Order: sequence, then C-alpha cells, then structure tokens
Amino acid sequence: MASSSDGAYAGLRILSIHAHPDDESSKGAGSIALYKAGGAGTVLVCATGGEEGDILNPALDTDDVRNNMQAVRRQELANAAEIIGYDTVEMLGYRDSGMEDSEANQHPECFWQAPVDDAVDRFVRLIRLHRPHVLVTYSDDQQGYRHPDHLRVHDISIPAFELSADSSYKPHLGEPWTVLKMYYTTWSRARLEAMHAKYQELELESPYTEEWFKRPSQDDRITTKVDIGAHFDVRSKALLAHGTQVDPASPFWFGLPDDAARAAYPFDDYILGRSLVPVDTPEDDLFAGVREHLAQTVSL
Repeated sequence: MASSSDGAYAGLRILSIHAHPDDESSKGAGSIALYKAGGAGTVLVCATGGEEGDILNPALDTDDVRNNMQAVRRQELANAAEIIGYDTVEMLGYRDSGMEDSEANQHPECFWQAPVDDAVDRFVRLIRLHRPHVLVTYSDDQQGYRHPDHLRVHDISIPAFELSADSSYKPHLGEPWTVLKMYYTTWSRARLEAMHAKYQELELESPYTEEWFKRPSQDDRITTKVDIGAHFDVRSKALLAHGTQVDPASPFWFGLPDDAARAAYPFDDYILGRSLVPVDTPEDDLFAGVREHLAQTVSL
C-alpha cells in the first residue's frame, strides 16, 4: 500500500454508506482516515437518523436528550465524521427502523418500510453527485446481526452500483457515474480472536464471550486487509463523539488501550463484492487497481 501521507490517493474518491449514526465510527473509520490523509475525497452516506438508538451513556440519559434524539444524534454524527476525516456527510433521509417486529419497524417513514426503488434512487443520485471510485457498504451475509436497516443498506447498494452507471436510467438523477469497486465491511473472526487473546494476555476481562465465537465466520471470504495502524485511535475518538450511544466506560469498546488493540489487530477487513478493474487478491488497499485503470483510460 502507498503511504497515506504522500498524496498517493489524491484525485481518488471513496464513499461509505452506513445505517445509523455511529456505524461509521465502529466500521472502517481507520480506513477512511488513512485515505483522507493520503489526499482522497471521502463521503459518508447515513441512511437513517438513528431515532431508535438507546441512550447507553448514563450521564446523557436526560429528558432533554431523549426528547431531541434526532438532533442530538445528527450533531454527534457531524462531530464523528470530522474526527474520521469525511469531507461530506449526506443523509438518505429515512427514519430509524428499529429491530424486527418492533413498533418502530412499522413506522411509515422508516427505512425498512420505504419503497426499495425510492431508496435506490436516492442513493443513485448521491453516487452520481459525488462520483466515487470505491463504494463501501454492508455484506450480503449478515447472519451475525440482522438489523433491518443494515439489511436494507445492502439491498439498495447492489442495484445502485449498477444503475448509477446506466445512462438510460433516470437522467434527472444526474450524470451517469461508474463505481469501479464495491466492498463489504466486516469484522473477522481473526480480529475477535486476536482481541480476546490480548485481553487474556493483559489479564483483563474479555467482552468476547462464547456467544461471539458461535457467530458464523466469513473469514474465508475476506479479500482485503487494510493496515490502519497509523490511524488506529481514530475509531475510539469517533466513537466517543457519539456520547449518547457509547458509554465511555464500556469494556467492549474501550477495555483495551488503543496501543494494545493496535498491536493485537491493526487492520480493517473487507470482502470485495464487485470490481470492474483487474485485481489480485488478497489485497491491502481498497484502491488497488483503480489508479492504474484510470491512468490507462486517460492514455487511450
């Protein structure tokens, strides 16, 4: 991978879509920070306002916060995005769907109840507007955590990847744009095992109980490991910006010092879902093959 501080990613653009405010901090924050430091353009699309999020920080569990959850979470998102290094934050404009069979899941304005075609079109418009070379979304296999909004993010990403490039599809949504690569962000079993082992090494109580290791593993599908060691602390700082959603005393998020967690597993893991450029896997860079493709296109 090229150095993240030498402008190696100048002129390249990456767009991540996440379900709720705080997902952008827990998934792939270090990668975005790395690419931003290297000069890449960075865009975050957040599908919902996170209205159904529980207040997990006792210090912020007040009537004022509860009554203004959407505005509070929007500000938290803006703060976290700045820490991570997103140039732009776009809201897809839906309400948090809550969990399956909940009252929130039946709300007419929630993401899960929205017509899929409408959501796809909103996303196509943003892809055409921001013209990313790389798209990061959620996996096609979410057996470990089947939140309706996470499932729907994947559902709209696949057709949007295709339709954004189709010049015959709804020209009013913007000039066609071809995304060259699409990735699924994932937490690997290798990461869980490495973190668990570090807790044990330091004689700390591990939050990774037996149930975590019963979840299905997708390690055999992982194609790309991005070394985020130089930007590892970004995740913790961004998570803390989500004051309502993250308890600063949480052993799950902050039980290991950043230096120890970095030593245990300094990578973000991804599954390459689609690529329109030649690639050799395993990779260590989400932009692998993109720069070469663009240079060849210009020279033709």
